[in-house]
Amino acid sequence: MDITVTGRKMTVSDALRSYVEEKLENSVKVFNISPMSAEVVLRKEKNPANPKPAVAEVTLFTKGHIIRAEEAEEDMYAAIDVAAAKAERQLRKYKTRVLDRRTHDKKLGEVLAQEEKSLTKDEHAVGTDDNEVVRMKEIDLVALTEQEAMLQIDLLGHDFFVYSDDATGLANVMYRRRDGSYGILRPRAGVSDPDQQA
Repeated sequence: MDITVTGRKMTVSDALRSYVEEKLENSVKVFNISPMSAEVVLRKEKNPANPKPAVAEVTLFTKGHIIRAEEAEEDMYAAIDVAAAKAERQLRKYKTRVLDRRTHDKKLGEVLAQEEKSLTKDEHAVGTDDNEVVRMKEIDLVALTEQEAMLQIDLLGHDFFVYSDDATGLANVMYRRRDGSYGILRPRAGVSDPDQQA
């Protein structure tokens, strides 16, 4: 597996790089998925009040799909351990839901590819106060079923996911509830004027 390890505002030592490579290879080799590549970004948060300043971001790319995991711990080795374990859980979900069951088509791959592009898109700074919007990201909506959107939110590890409903064509927001279940926000049927929704 091709693994790229980079540091964001920090130098990655050879020992740290070797540790990442060994940890990831051990985590994913049991799945026997090919081709697969990984990008790992390591960074240290500068805030001295932060109890978990070491952050490891793991992104796995395989067959048009993206699996992401990001974890923060007290030291970098612990962050790598936890992020690799989370990526392994996500990969198991991917393998059982996407590869083994063969229930999803290329639409999900298109959404994941779009998410990969959005990870590298410029985000515009808008404000700096607590009560202001500080980042803005543009996304493209792809038509998905509820089950496909649920898989997508799990694979990406996000708390919410915006998509176009496959049946209605309207924008929906799937979100993860505190109890671990999912909710969906969707426009009220038959209402096209925003003033009528109040």
